[in-house]
Amino acid sequence: MFRRAFWFTAGAAAGVWATTKVNRQLKKLTPESLAAQAADKAVEAGHRLKDFALDVKAGMTQREDELNDALGLHQDPDRPDNVTALPGPRRLRAIQNDKTTPKFSYNRNEDH
Repeated sequence: MFRRAFWFTAGAAAGVWATTKVNRQLKKLTPESLAAQAADKAVEAGHRLKDFALDVKAGMTQREDELNDALGLHQDPDRPDNVTALPGPRRLRAIQNDKTTPKFSYNRNEDH
């Protein structure tokens, strides 16, 4: 008698446990729940991407500072933080020299 009552109680408890487990899984598969899970994953991925971008930017800034120190390009205090001073003026001699510009046209259609 006690053996039958024990197994009946154990079976009923297993049935309740299994039913609860199945109902939880079914609630997770509803469209609203799936949409909420997808939104949560997208937000989480966005945060990870933002953290990655900030790490890359910090690494770029650190490497740029190292290169500026190695090349002797120091920050000018009158300029904003994101602009570095150039070593000297650029040469525009090739553009400014009028002797190099041709006086005639190279258009082959005009020769005929």
